[in-house]
Amino acid sequence: MSRGQERALFERLLGTGVRPTKQRLLVLETLAAEPHDATAQEIHARLRERGEKVGLATVYRALAVLKERDVVDELAHRTGESCYRLCSPGHHHHLVCSRCHRVEELEGCEIETWVTEASKTHGFRPASHTVEVVGLCADCLAA
Repeated sequence: MSRGQERALFERLLGTGVRPTKQRLLVLETLAAEPHDATAQEIHARLRERGEKVGLATVYRALAVLKERDVVDELAHRTGESCYRLCSPGHHHHLVCSRCHRVEELEGCEIETWVTEASKTHGFRPASHTVEVVGLCADCLAA
C-alpha cells in the first residue's frame, strides 16, 4: 500500500471521529486490499500471515467501531458470519455474488420513496435502511 493510500485511510478515520490506532489502521488497510469483502477471521488470518501480532478479538472490536462510524459496511450474505467491506462514503446498496463473493456498490437510492410511503402507511418512522441483493454475478453465471 502506498503512503498516499495509507494517509487517505488515516484521514478517513479522523474525518469520522475514529481515533486511528495501529490496529484499526491495520484492519482498514487489510480491507482496502480486498477486492470484495472479508470476514473478521479472514482479516485476522491475513494480518497474521503478514506477521502482525493482532488478536481476533481486537479485529472484531476494530470492525465494530469502523462499522458504527460508517467507515466500513457489514454484509450478511454468508450464513452465520458477517462480512466487511471498505465502501465509498455515502448512502448506497450492494449486489453480492453468493458464489465468488464479488460485491458491487449501487449508488443512488431509488427505493427511498417506497420506504417513506410504506412507513407512513404503517405509522412508522424510518431511521435508515440497507439493501443487499444476493445472487450470482455475470462471471459465475457464465461458468
